[in-house]
Amino acid sequence: MAVPQAIDTLSRRASLLRESLQKSQSNTESMVTILGSFDHRLSALEAAMRPTQVKTHAIRMAHENIDKTLKTTEVILTQFDLSRQAEATILRGPHEDLEGYLEAVDMLKSTVQHFSSNKSFKGCDGVMNHINSLLAKAILKLEEEFRQLLATYSKPIEPDRLFDCLPKSLQPHSETSGHQADGGKPEHQARSLEAAVYKTPTLIPPRVLPLLHDLANQLVQAGHQQQCSKIYRDARASTLESSLRKLGVEKLNKDDVQKMQWEALETKIQNWIHYMRIAVKLLFAGERKICDQVFDGTTLNKDQCFAEVTASSVAVLLSFGDAVAKSKRSPEKLFVLLDMYEVLHELHVEIETIFEGKACSEMRESTLSLAKRLAQTAEETFGDFEEAVEKDATKTTVLDGTVHPLTSYVINYVKFLFDYQSTLKQLFQECVTGDKTESQLAIVTMRIMQALQSNLDNKSKQYKDPALTYLFLMNNIHYMVRSLSRSEAKDILGDDWVQRHRRIVQQNANQYKRVAWAKILQTLSIQGLTPSGSSSALGSEGANNSGVSRASIKERFKSFNVQFEELHQRQSQWTVPDQELREYLRLAIAEVLLPAYRSYIKRFGPLVENGKNPLKYIRYTPEDLERMLSEFFEGKSMGEPKR
Repeated sequence: MAVPQAIDTLSRRASLLRESLQKSQSNTESMVTILGSFDHRLSALEAAMRPTQVKTHAIRMAHENIDKTLKTTEVILTQFDLSRQAEATILRGPHEDLEGYLEAVDMLKSTVQHFSSNKSFKGCDGVMNHINSLLAKAILKLEEEFRQLLATYSKPIEPDRLFDCLPKSLQPHSETSGHQADGGKPEHQARSLEAAVYKTPTLIPPRVLPLLHDLANQLVQAGHQQQCSKIYRDARASTLESSLRKLGVEKLNKDDVQKMQWEALETKIQNWIHYMRIAVKLLFAGERKICDQVFDGTTLNKDQCFAEVTASSVAVLLSFGDAVAKSKRSPEKLFVLLDMYEVLHELHVEIETIFEGKACSEMRESTLSLAKRLAQTAEETFGDFEEAVEKDATKTTVLDGTVHPLTSYVINYVKFLFDYQSTLKQLFQECVTGDKTESQLAIVTMRIMQALQSNLDNKSKQYKDPALTYLFLMNNIHYMVRSLSRSEAKDILGDDWVQRHRRIVQQNANQYKRVAWAKILQTLSIQGLTPSGSSSALGSEGANNSGVSRASIKERFKSFNVQFEELHQRQSQWTVPDQELREYLRLAIAEVLLPAYRSYIKRFGPLVENGKNPLKYIRYTPEDLERMLSEFFEGKSMGEPKR
């Protein structure tokens, strides 16, 4: 029973489902029919709307074109308006308002650029031609303004203003400025130059430099590099040359230098050294800064422009140094040559920095070449001096055996050399090859000393009195040793040289004592005395208790007196200038002479004293001799009274 019921239930449900499907199918067909009707109507509507859409699009495009045209027209009108304003400024010229003038030029350039990028505008060629014509006029006016500004503010700088920019130690009124009168150069001055502070001089007012820069920039952008460079070069080069002339710089050649008296030349050389520092540290350095500022950011070659501005001035400065280096060599020129070399060495780094770049290579090379030429001339002058010392044939004879003028000249010369130790070492590095540059100064100094000693040996032979020969050599070599051992030369020559020459002084002193006093000491010895005739005459006039002839004793006393008086008269006129050496020599003589004289008087004096006229023979007491010895080597003239 249950199964049939279930089947019935399923049958009913299936029947209901079929009915639903039929209704759904019917609805679908009706919807398709309706949608088809809608599609047909939409197609018809679209066809009807298409002309309206086309018109709407055309109207929209027309509006956009009108907007673009209005905007373009507005821009064109603005450009025309700006151009008219700029034209009025251009025609007035830049003199009254340079900044406004430069803005007007930039405005015209902007207009040209605008029309150049929009060549589709009809009639723009005429506008472009007009504006370009205005720009050409403007550039010519800018050239003239550039020239006028440079002419107005490029004035030669007065020497006093330059001196005020120097360190105090180099200012003309400074007590330490310049070269010392005795030819020396104080060490503290050399040290102070290393830390010297230079003030930068105002060559062109700072407020003018930006204007010159803007003008130069416009000219270079307009393709007027050559004109711009020429205007700048002509103005600044002539100003620099005038500044140096006011300072005292003059162009001199070798013949001019050769004709000068030494004092005048020495002054000009010291001035030149001063001018080199001023030119490099103040004028050239200042010109370099101005050139860099004026042409900064432009395509113009700044190095080339600076080289053209300074070339003539550098050539004039170096020409004098070159003339001195090529002129006839002489010993007194050595120190000024070293001074000149020294200042170039001192300025080397700054010259390399200021004159950097390929365009300035000639200036750098010329300066370096002059330094090398000065070094070579100085080194050759050393050789000349050594030869001159050895061959000096002056007829000057020092009659009193004192220090010869040649000796004092050479020693002072050598002592002055040691004020230039660092410079000489640098110089020898340039002139001497190998590893001996450090000892080269010692080698040169020793050679000069040897040349002097050789010459003194020759001069000593002029004396007829051998004692004076040895005294002369003793004085001069002692002066050499004492002077150099108290200077920096001692460290260069070494203790061995000093000790060796002190022994030479001692040897000459010993030789003097032997030659001068040997003969008189013979009169105080018993050798050669004539013995008495017979023992019966003992105690008589003819003999003494030593069996020596009284006549021989008297003759010895007389001979001693004559010889001593001659020695005193002659050697009181001789000179030993060094007090310590003079006292040593007197003491050395006294230590030999006085004991011998006392012994002789003690032994033989009674024989003479008991006879007639004893004072005729024993004329001096030992104390008299000692007093008279204190008058030796004082260099007294014959007419001077005895002390």
